Formats: sequence, structure tokens, C-alpha cells
Amino acid sequence: MNKRFGLLPFLGLSLMLSTHLSAQMMGMGSNPAKNWQNESIESDSVYGTGSDNALGLLKARPSTTVIVAVIDGGVYIHHPAIKNHIWVNPKEIPNNKIDDDKNGYVDDVNGWDFIGGKDSAVKEDNVEVTRLYRDLSKKYANVTADKATDKAEYKKWLKVKTTFETSRAGYQKQYDNLIAFIDTMGMVKKALGKSDFNKDDLSSYNPTDSAMVHAKKRLIRNFNRFGAFIKGCTADSLKKQLNGGLNFYNAYLKYQYNVNFDPRFVVGDNYTNDKERNYGSNDVVGPTDVHGTHVSGIIAGNRTGMPGAQEGIADNVKIMVVRVVPDGDERDKDVANGIRYAVDNGAKVINMSFGKEFSYDKKAVDDAVKYAEDHDVLLVHAAGNDHKDNDTTDNFPNRQYWNSTRKAQNWIEVGASDTKGRPGSFSNFGKHTVDLFAPGVKIYSSIPDSGYAYFNGTSMAAPCVAGVATIIREYFPKLTAKKVKKLLMKTVTKITFSVPQPGSDKKGVDMSELCISGGTINAYKAVQLALKKYGGN
Repeated sequence: MNKRFGLLPFLGLSLMLSTHLSAQMMGMGSNPAKNWQNESIESDSVYGTGSDNALGLLKARPSTTVIVAVIDGGVYIHHPAIKNHIWVNPKEIPNNKIDDDKNGYVDDVNGWDFIGGKDSAVKEDNVEVTRLYRDLSKKYANVTADKATDKAEYKKWLKVKTTFETSRAGYQKQYDNLIAFIDTMGMVKKALGKSDFNKDDLSSYNPTDSAMVHAKKRLIRNFNRFGAFIKGCTADSLKKQLNGGLNFYNAYLKYQYNVNFDPRFVVGDNYTNDKERNYGSNDVVGPTDVHGTHVSGIIAGNRTGMPGAQEGIADNVKIMVVRVVPDGDERDKDVANGIRYAVDNGAKVINMSFGKEFSYDKKAVDDAVKYAEDHDVLLVHAAGNDHKDNDTTDNFPNRQYWNSTRKAQNWIEVGASDTKGRPGSFSNFGKHTVDLFAPGVKIYSSIPDSGYAYFNGTSMAAPCVAGVATIIREYFPKLTAKKVKKLLMKTVTKITFSVPQPGSDKKGVDMSELCISGGTINAYKAVQLALKKYGGN
């Protein structure tokens, strides 16, 4: 599990349980309409993208198929909602083990997997701070500041060291707390003489031992907290959820924050060579396809018009799958090559619903972003799910070029909003770094194998914007990526009321303090303006 889903680690047992249960219970309780992200504030009273109304304005206008690259953890390309919208390389003969189009990738029929190997693929990986800690500790673990020859790198090492050691200790504490809590339930079972118990059993239990008095209070507090989520809540049903929490934190400790775990050998490349392009495999599904399948459905799900059916935003789109994201942090080399692959093979929009706090090789990614900019490809990136201000904290990749005042002009950074136009409580923001907000709270879309689910995250907001940008590029193909961005920024629904600032006690701030445009995406207004300005193009 990682931050792409909007799931964040918290210190403190009750908070951890709340986070974990929110993941497990997504879709329970009061959920909005399944396609609210396609609806409109003008006609439906929700702050969706307005894509339904936008497409209604374009019925008589011809469209051009647009290829959208979903750079992600993989996509279940056989899902009935998207299987007819998966890009097929017209120059490649499937499974003949020949690079027919001579692009350097053998049998890349639907895209490419840059973290795949000959016989398997990377599933779990470290977060970037772990990889940096492993590398930099070899140079600086026993070096003092006055002995460091590279002061800038040494300063980075100190930040990496503090972040890694603090984070790992926090996850270990959470894991240990869960083990202790499960042990406490076992002690209470034994004291009650029961194989299971509920809140009523606890209420009638009168321990005299101080430790058991504390255990009773702790258990009742959590029964009160989660009784509304777990029908007929008992110790065993609560333990079932706790076991999910154990797996959640164990993944952090075993893989993401474990300096002794490095799965890169699976890929078989020379990882230090950022000029290397031709590695990986053609398995675009991979072992981590849930997230990418959900993202793809938001962009390209079948538009059937059937009541209740999940529908994508764009109507004439092909999804090119580029796999670079494991359960852990993506690697810069793979991101750079993923962008280049998408550009070289015809993508006009690239969705990137991933991000991280540290970068290993920002220059390699920047060079790929410049490559996309030079080839008129629009990049749409999720702002992140840490309820942080991106103006003051790092979130990679980003539009700011390394050691330069120049920024990519083909880049849209997206925060997540709810049906009422408010930012999601988890969403990152930035007055100068986040462009706009888009639907990202309780978004219903496809998941493997043929299922559907509600997810939260800026990971869901980014494909909402990518879908709207695709509509514009479908029906106004002469518009450049930069003009498409300008159009979308100019036509946002301005949020004129005060909104809560994510991660803060501030309940009444202007949306213009949280993003550049001060509003949420509005496809209907964008199409209206495009028809007015570019109707003949």
C-alpha cells in the first residue's frame, strides 16, 4: 500500500485504525452518484468536471482519437469498461518476439513495463528516501560536517537520514502497538472466559488489576469508534481489521523502509545509467494494476448512457499503458523513460498519478519533460495526498526545472476536491504550485478483474483533468498543449466561498490561497470558450 491511494500513516492506534478502515470501507455509508465527476455545477449542483454537458455541446462536431498514456503501476487491460479503449500499437505484430516497428521495445502491443524483467516484474520496492539513505550512508555515515567535501550533498544526507530514521521508527511503533493491542484482546478473552466478546460483554466486565482496567478502557474506546463501521462489532471482527493494519505496516517495514531490500535485479538494467532506454518487458498489467485500472476508467470508461453505469470522461480515447510505479516509490530513470516512450509512440496527454518527497535523478526526469514539451504533449500530475503545501515542501516530479528559473509550460498540477467544491482533507495544495482542483473524493471507477470501487486521492483528480484535456484535444486538434492548459485554467469554476485548508485548523480560506486558478475544472465552460474562439479549427 502506498500514498497513491491517499492512505497515509499516522502515529497513534486510533488514528491508524481510522485510516485503515477508511480504505477497507470505501463505498460504505453515504456515497455520491457513481458518475458525479462527469456532472456539472450548472445543471447537477455538484462540482464535477461537467464533461457530460461539454460532450453535449460537441455532438455535431467530428473528433480525432487521442492517445492518453497512463504512467502508473499497470492496467488490467481486459476490464470490460476499458478493454475497447486500450491503445494497440499498429506497427507491432503481437507475440512474435520481434521488434517490428524498430522502436527498441519487442512486442510492445499495448505499451511497456519499465519495471518488468524477463521472468517476473517488480511488485514491492523501497520509497526513494530508503534508496538515498542506503547510497548516501556509504559516504557520510561516519563523516562530520567539517570533513564533508560536498557540502550540498552532505546537507541532503542529513535531511535523508532524519526523514528515514524518523519515518521507519514511526512505522515500527505502529506495528508494535497493533501487536500489543491484539495481545490485549486475547488477555480480555481469557479474563472473560469467552472465545469472542462485544461491547456489552466489556461493559459488564469489572477488572481490579490496573492493567486490565486500562485495557478495558482502551477496548471500549475503539468499539465506540468503529462500531458504526463494523456491523455487530466484536473482538474478532475488530481483529480482522487490525490484521489488515498489520499487513499495511509490515509492507512499510519489510519493503519500503528496508535498506536490505532491493528488487532492481529483476529488471536487469544498469540502474546507474540514465541514458539506457531499452529494458523492461511488454507485460503492461503487472502485479500492481489496481490503481492504474481505476485511473484509466476515469479517463476512458465506456460511455454507454445506461443509468448507474460507470462512465469515463473522454469519448474518443485510447489508453497507452506505461508501467513504472511499484508498491513503493517510482524511480526517476523509469519515469523519464516512460515519458519518452509515451511521446515517441503518439500520446498527446500523459497522466501521472504518483509522487514522492525525494528525487534521485531529477535532471533525467526534467530532460524527459522538456522532450514532451518540445513535442506538444500535455503532462497532468497529481499534487499528492499528504495535506501539505507544495509551495514549501518537495513533491517530485514537478514542473520546476533543476537549477533553473524556467518551468515546464505543458504541465498541469492537480489537487482533489469534493462534490461541494471543497478541497479533499488529504489533498496537497499550493498557491503557486497547484494549478487547479478536480473531483478526487469518492470517485467510482474500474478495478480488476471486472469490479468497481470508490477511491479517494489526487490520483483520481489528475485523470479527471486528463480526461477533460483529452476532450479538448479530440475536438480541437489544432490547439497546442500550452493552449489547452491555458483554456482549462481560464475556464475553471471559481470557488467564491471560503473552504477549509487541508491539514490545518484554518476553516475559512480562499481557494485562491490553495491553487493558482482559484477554482475547479469545468469542461463545459472550456468547450464553450473553445467553440467561441476556435470553432472553425
